[in-house]
Amino acid sequence: MTTMPLTSEAGLTRRRMLGAALAAGAAVPIVAASPARAASGSAARGSGPVPTGRVSGRLTLPEPTGPHPVGTAELHLVDTSRPDHGPGPGRHRRLMAGVWYPARGVAVRYPRMPWMHAEVLRALLASAGFPPDVAVAPSTAGHEGAPVHRAGRGLPVVVYSHGAGSHRSDHTGIVQELASHGYVVVTVDHLGDAFSRLPDGRVVTPLEGSEHAMFAEDYAADLRFVLDCVEQLAAGHNPDAERRPLPDGLCGALDASRIGMVGWSKGGTATACVMLTDRRVRAGVSLDGPMRPGPTWPTITTDLHRPFMMMTSEFTRADDPNVAVFWSHLKGWRLNVQAEGATHQSYGDTQVLMPQIAPLVGMSDEQLKAWVGTLDPARAVKIQQAYPLAFFDQHLRRRHSPLLDGPARALPEMRYLP
Repeated sequence: MTTMPLTSEAGLTRRRMLGAALAAGAAVPIVAASPARAASGSAARGSGPVPTGRVSGRLTLPEPTGPHPVGTAELHLVDTSRPDHGPGPGRHRRLMAGVWYPARGVAVRYPRMPWMHAEVLRALLASAGFPPDVAVAPSTAGHEGAPVHRAGRGLPVVVYSHGAGSHRSDHTGIVQELASHGYVVVTVDHLGDAFSRLPDGRVVTPLEGSEHAMFAEDYAADLRFVLDCVEQLAAGHNPDAERRPLPDGLCGALDASRIGMVGWSKGGTATACVMLTDRRVRAGVSLDGPMRPGPTWPTITTDLHRPFMMMTSEFTRADDPNVAVFWSHLKGWRLNVQAEGATHQSYGDTQVLMPQIAPLVGMSDEQLKAWVGTLDPARAVKIQQAYPLAFFDQHLRRRHSPLLDGPARALPEMRYLP
């Protein structure tokens, strides 16, 4: 395996530590982390080093609630109109993507996809000072290569964008929930700011350094190209750079007239940037996006007239002027909800995985609270499953959801901010 570092923005230690901590509890270790490595791996969050012991369990992700089993496939996408962020001249911009969709016939021969490729997981662990073979990833609900379930018209599409120094698996709970309810979800690794693996087996990792920083506006350029690829799939073409076979029924199954987008943190800001420059996206969700696009677009001051929902926690209108300014320019349907006790990671897989890790590595209650706040993980799962689905059902399928009208008894943790 060749590990190939790419570029990222500075200050990603917290996200790397988070990913490594998630992975460290995923399975029985081959070798335990040394005290020195454990201390360095936990310094980004909490009150001091997390004690490290032998892990003896496997993490699980929540099962989706929709009527359909879930299928998934991987795409290598190459944008020949842009240069790559990697070293060396003459390269075209590369992205890795996952496609998640309602499936059929999954019990026959289609294995479940791991949360992350083993090679990528090793690189992520090593970057945080953990032994690279300490763990394997938990399984997802996605059955690799399963045929597509389609009834009637094409399937609505949602594109997902991750946060800084992260990876496209970071919000798998939300992604597979949408797929189980009949959506095609395209998840993107923004190479240069992500842990990922290329089809030839090379692993690419983020590299800190402000001179190579990627910003939300860079993500947005990636996402506009991904929209082109969505249109290719909808038209019956295979956008994979190697033309690897796609699951049966995927080509031609997408409805390119019904596209939404969701992103976390920097990906949430990128979602807003795309919607302001590309009308193909009909509705968008930001999961605690800071709304700071980048040096050429420091503040969003353009009106947006299409539906947008903000699920905030740390980047709030009250505390961040950029978020407040963006909100003031939302001129169409808009909603700002916030879960009591949530942190920046609470609307993703972290909220579910970290509490499982805590007893395995001897994490104190205070250290766990620093990661996930006071929002109960089981309640967080219900929030993650309910709100994006209700939003996209209403704005891509025209199925009105009372959940979006105001406080719901079933989810009393959620505040609806005026």
